[in-house]
Amino acid sequence: MTLLRLSSMALSRSRFALSPLAETLGSMIVLGKPHSDPWLGSWHARHHAGFNVILNADPFAKGLVGLLGSTKWLPRFVAIPPPGGMHTTLTCELTNVAGASDGQVRNELEKSVAHSWAQHDLGWLSRQGWGARTASLLNFVWETYVSPDWPRRRALLERDVTYRAGLLAAYGWPRALQHMSRRSAWVGTDAIRFSNQTTPDLVVDDEGMLFVPVSVSSGSWLCQAPPARYALVYPARGLASGAPERPDGALERLIGTGRAAILYELERPATSSELAARLGQSLGTIGGHLAVLRNANLIIGTRVGRRVVYRRTETGDRLANQREACGG
Repeated sequence: MTLLRLSSMALSRSRFALSPLAETLGSMIVLGKPHSDPWLGSWHARHHAGFNVILNADPFAKGLVGLLGSTKWLPRFVAIPPPGGMHTTLTCELTNVAGASDGQVRNELEKSVAHSWAQHDLGWLSRQGWGARTASLLNFVWETYVSPDWPRRRALLERDVTYRAGLLAAYGWPRALQHMSRRSAWVGTDAIRFSNQTTPDLVVDDEGMLFVPVSVSSGSWLCQAPPARYALVYPARGLASGAPERPDGALERLIGTGRAAILYELERPATSSELAARLGQSLGTIGGHLAVLRNANLIIGTRVGRRVVYRRTETGDRLANQREACGG
């Protein structure tokens, strides 16, 4: 297995970030495949055929998307740690992609071919300026397919960060990293396992790790920038499509429609502002309901910086999830 080693300084400076580039890269890979996970099912159905037309007209784009969708090595000129934290812009990220030399691009793509489970060649690398052409393709995918859907996706990603930040504040990094991806796990006191492959350990510099959620369920990869800066991209929680099945109105009758809606919504921890936006209610109304639910020991709040993140208690979980607990 491969470990990321963190000093105590690196651990204290590790944080979460968003990456429009990672979101676009994962989405482009999904669009190039015949099927998608349920969360992006309707989005994929609307755009898959049109995207295939684009790929068939451009050998470079078709070759690149096909390779990226069938390899265990995402080339480092596109797998870049986001430089702007939670406020990273795609423009800033694509500047780095476009700046990759043709030598760097070919070297990384050859590694991708070597780590692919399909047969590939690089005959589609015609002409020059491959970094700039890759950046142009990613920008097209963002503007055409991802940007219109970005508000919905960003809300999901921010909720994941809020949830994990709450776990971090209450329990520390091992709990915050729990179930982040199928392969990642905390090991010992100073390391993160991110791969089952046997390779030398990587040492994170004192600036710490970045943890970057994306809204594709298969999105899990490591980004690296010299000298020792790393970001772990992972699938955000809550990617199921549609609303979960609810009890037949018993909870609403018991505690009221507004409070029941909040209790259901807190299946994933959230702040009062996130609840207000999600449920279409004022902050004052949400605050009043939260106070009642807290007094009834159905939810608790944990302060994370200037925000308070609410989550259900064990009693709240039972009440929200079990029909018999509501008298149904």
